[in-house]
Amino acid sequence: MRKARDVSSSDASTETTAAASASSASSTAPAALPGRRGAGPYRVVMVCTGNICRSAMAEVVLRDRLAAAGIPDSGPGGVTVTSAGVSDEERGNPIDSRARRVLTEAGYGVGADDVSRATGSAIASHAAHRVTDAEITEADLLLAMTDSHWNVLQRRAAGLGAEPDRIRMYRELDPASAPQAEAVAAGGSSRSVLNVPDPWYGTMADFLDTLEVVERVGDELAEQLAALRD
Repeated sequence: MRKARDVSSSDASTETTAAASASSASSTAPAALPGRRGAGPYRVVMVCTGNICRSAMAEVVLRDRLAAAGIPDSGPGGVTVTSAGVSDEERGNPIDSRARRVLTEAGYGVGADDVSRATGSAIASHAAHRVTDAEITEADLLLAMTDSHWNVLQRRAAGLGAEPDRIRMYRELDPASAPQAEAVAAGGSSRSVLNVPDPWYGTMADFLDTLEVVERVGDELAEQLAALRD
């Protein structure tokens, strides 16, 4: 199970900005999740470009949150969490070493408890893949990291006859981005304002920023997914 991470001086401005955004969003709740398709587990698929950084980190964090809450990953009332990319460029590759380091240093997969062991296994066994037709047609919720990923998923969903409303922007569920999400929903802003930047091109600080985003969204998702079980 993850441990709390101290905010260093290099992260302070990011934290301050996020806190201010969250405060300004106090009157705006993140978007509600689409309902469960059937009696089986609720299926969530995180989607980025190559499936080695953003979506993989988001999968690990949400799995950890759900396991800590005692929510099973299969069966009625359970939640199955996977991740994928829109391209084949990283097919079969493990999670990016920098993403793995950030997750491990934050406590994910560290420890002897059941949650830590399950999270550690998810990190160690990750193998990147391109999102499949079955994932698009069978998922209860597909979460795109950028507007480009959202567009790809929408085009493929249209060709498969899948439900377009089950494809959402990942940061629609970020409490710190609630005003931007509301503006997008109202047609006043481009979906790009909800993009999660790709840390692959950056430094360790960018991976830490990504972790902060996926932890906020992971908390929100876990709460809403737990409510769907009631």
